[in-house]
Amino acid sequence: MLVAGVDSSTQSCKVVVVDTDSGEVVRQGSAQHPSGTSVHPEYWWKALTIAIQNAGGLSDVSALSIGAQQHGMVLLDDKGDVVCDALLWNDTRSAYQAQQLVSDYGAKWWADEIGSVPVASFTITKLAWIKEHNQDAYNRAAAVCLPHDYLTFRLRGGKDILNQRDALAEALVTDRGDASGTGYWSTRYENYNNALLKEVFGKELITPNVFQPWECVGSVHPDIAQELNINAQCVLGPGSGDNMAAALGLDLTPGSGVISIGTSGTVYASTTDSAHDESGVIAGFADGTGHYLPLACTLNATQVLDRIRGLSEMTYEEFDSAALSVVPGSDGLTLIPYLQGERTPNRPDATGTLFGVTLNNFTPAHLARAGVEAILCSLNDALTEIRKLGVSIESVRLIGGGASSRAIQEIAPMIFGETVEIPVNAEFVAIGMAKQAAKVLNVEIAHSTSSTAIKSARHHPEIFEQYMSVRG
Repeated sequence: MLVAGVDSSTQSCKVVVVDTDSGEVVRQGSAQHPSGTSVHPEYWWKALTIAIQNAGGLSDVSALSIGAQQHGMVLLDDKGDVVCDALLWNDTRSAYQAQQLVSDYGAKWWADEIGSVPVASFTITKLAWIKEHNQDAYNRAAAVCLPHDYLTFRLRGGKDILNQRDALAEALVTDRGDASGTGYWSTRYENYNNALLKEVFGKELITPNVFQPWECVGSVHPDIAQELNINAQCVLGPGSGDNMAAALGLDLTPGSGVISIGTSGTVYASTTDSAHDESGVIAGFADGTGHYLPLACTLNATQVLDRIRGLSEMTYEEFDSAALSVVPGSDGLTLIPYLQGERTPNRPDATGTLFGVTLNNFTPAHLARAGVEAILCSLNDALTEIRKLGVSIESVRLIGGGASSRAIQEIAPMIFGETVEIPVNAEFVAIGMAKQAAKVLNVEIAHSTSSTAIKSARHHPEIFEQYMSVRG
């Protein structure tokens, strides 16, 4: 049996088709998204249609689920038409509104009642911004949903079959994982806080119906199936946010943590209890299984290393070799890598700082080593904050583009103090959604032959201690 999973990320849309019997990806396709922090959702739909085509169509696929970037605000009118560009997770124009919401309700209230203290990435802050700055969108808005919700909505027939408000309420669906990143769905009560949403936005909005992880939410509309070369009997899973989908793709279970190293860094873990951090460092998300996914972000990761590498005009291989040629601790050279402010800790106006410079350690190789140690220490800082909430993390997996760096692979266990698993590079979000699609059909995808690298090294706690002593 074949199932499909979709990853509609900030940069692109990827579709993978998986054989449930072997667990192998039999074919895949992708298409680019436009850049920017606000995008019209029609671009996502067009990219999905192209990615499906590039994957050879889905005429032989029995089930499909969509994962997508979290938090993006999609506003629809009562006919299901988009009223303005979607504000994405990385759009920071609502930073002031986030501060006001925390001030109005109190950080402890947000953590206790919703599960997370809002920051500019959260949907609710973007709604507050629209209310203040886009009167036309505000007046037309009848419903709010997330990127993955919108694509599922379109596959089910979307605006083409709507003619009344009740139909819109029935057509929009989501899951608890992605809903938990909106700022108005509570992990404590497992439902929307509609009173909060109305108070913040100033009027009622339709929100998607929340389905459980393995529930079927319907099937692809016949007209859409014919247009896109999809099996007319293809059923749809509820989908999820990208981090929740990746956790599914990695078969993440309580006791395990993930560190994703890309342009920015993400640290999250699976737990059976919801997290409530009033400091705002940890977002207390739900996951795509019925458990929870406390998560912390860092803003500075591989782009820091790219900047250091560019200064010395090294190739990636030369950079890794240079960093590994220097002793742990880089002979006292320590970089605080906050080149564009930081999220963990919350220091939006911080800058990067280089400490302990001497004639001996002011070399390209030492700077390369200090850079790698800096971003790993920053991620360990986030990992430490999650553990402070009582979350057990007994093993760590490294994913993302940065995880392919030999220097990162070798130095990570020295800083994290434990064996590090590095799964073979795969489309974990799309794979996770394929696994969800299979479970909607009561089928488990067999384990594939994909291998996992295991890296271990002697723990060097002094590296992190040195970093924290100058981080302050």
